[in-house]
This record gives sequence, C-alpha cells and structure tokens, in this order.
Amino acid sequence: MMRQDAYAIVTGGNSGIGLEYTRQLAAMGYNILIASNDEAALQVADELSAEFPGRQLRARVMNLARVEAAGELHSYCREQGLDVEVLVNNAGVYHNCDFLDDSEAYNSTIMLLHVYTPTMLIYRFAKDMEAAGGGYVLNMGSVTSSFPVQRIGIYCSTKAYLKGISRSLHVELKARNVSVTCVRPGAVATSLYNLSPFVRKLGLTLGFIMTTERLARKGLRAMFRKRSCVTPGFYAKLLNILVPLIPVGGLKLIRKWRIY
Repeated sequence: MMRQDAYAIVTGGNSGIGLEYTRQLAAMGYNILIASNDEAALQVADELSAEFPGRQLRARVMNLARVEAAGELHSYCREQGLDVEVLVNNAGVYHNCDFLDDSEAYNSTIMLLHVYTPTMLIYRFAKDMEAAGGGYVLNMGSVTSSFPVQRIGIYCSTKAYLKGISRSLHVELKARNVSVTCVRPGAVATSLYNLSPFVRKLGLTLGFIMTTERLARKGLRAMFRKRSCVTPGFYAKLLNILVPLIPVGGLKLIRKWRIY
C-alpha cells in the first residue's frame, strides 16, 4: 500500500518513456520529483500539476552524468523532507557510432548516466526506503543487454550492467522490503532512436515498436508485482532469443557488407 504523501523520483521524467512513467505514477496517487538536465522539466511539472490536482509535482534541473549527482539529489530530498517510495532510473542516451569515432565526452556521459548514477541513487535511496518501511526501484534496461553488437557497444554493455545489478539487488534487498525491477524493452516510439515518421508509423502498425504508454504500463505493473526483470512485447522477446545466436563471424559479415 502506498504511503501517504509518498514521492516517486523519475530521472529523465519530462519526455519520452520517462514522461509516461511520471504521468502514470501521478495518476496512481504519487507525488513526483522529475530529475533532468532539461529546463523544460520545470514547465512539464507545472503542466502536470494542473492535470493532477492534489499531487505535488516538482522538477530538479541537474546534470545526472556527474559523480556528484546522486548525492546532490539525495541531499535535496532530505532537505525537502520528501518520502521517496519509488525510484525510476530512466534517464539515458543512445546513438549509433563506432567506438573510436565517438567523443570521449559521450562515452563518459553514457557510462555515468547508465551505470554510476543509477547505482549510487539506489545505494542512497534504498536505505531510506528500508527505514520508511519499503519501496520500489525500476531500472530501465534494454533488450540489447543480451546481445552486444557493433556500433552500440557501450550502450549494450551499460544496459547489461543494469540487468545484472538489478537481478543481484532484487535478491539482496528483498529482506529489506525493497524491490528492484529491470525493464528491458525493444524499440519504443520516442525521439531517442531518431526514427523517421514513416519508420515509426510502420513499426507501430506491425508491432515492432511499442508505444511509451504501453511500455510504462507494463514496466510499472512488473515493478509493483515485484518481478526481477521483464521484457515487454513479443518482438523484443524474439530478438532476445534470436540475435544472441548470430556468431561473431556473422556480425563481421554484417559489418563487411555495411548492413550495420
């Protein structure tokens, strides 16, 4: 049962999948704290306050891709007296690029944003959740965590880390009444993947791409049911089975033929 005046933190909660987590958690009765490096988060919080009267919707504009970020966000919540019952580690970045051709800044950002900050947020907030009687953590992984391939090597590897730490902590924290869930979607209809309108519409029609609303609904359902991991959607499950079967030689041919 949700604690009275409980908060849910959603990192990157002002757009895409994160916005849907924000909206659906507010509809459930949670107060919301959006943590994002985008100033637009302030406007989103104001708009959602009107949509969900009686709920407190706040935004904390900050760069989460820093070693200090988790501590700063935790200190802010302590200073404001926020009872955080749900933590959604959603903030992320993605693009296709060869490792050596990418910038050092991007490689540092993705590792901090996908690995270090989520881990430290769990470390800090799970202790508070235990003291308050329990809580929930949702980590946004990816189906690619099961099949590292060229051009998205760091992305796949950071998502594999989130899958692994989620599984470990799901077991460790159960006795402390804190549940950890990893959500591993395939393609989702957001701007993150830079899909053309035609490809997005085709993917949605054929079912290869999932809407943000459906994904958030399935992710939150899995979290509140205290599942360790969920891979929403038939095609994501199919990719999870088939792509790991491609041998390294096959990946080299794909590279040689410039397919990907």
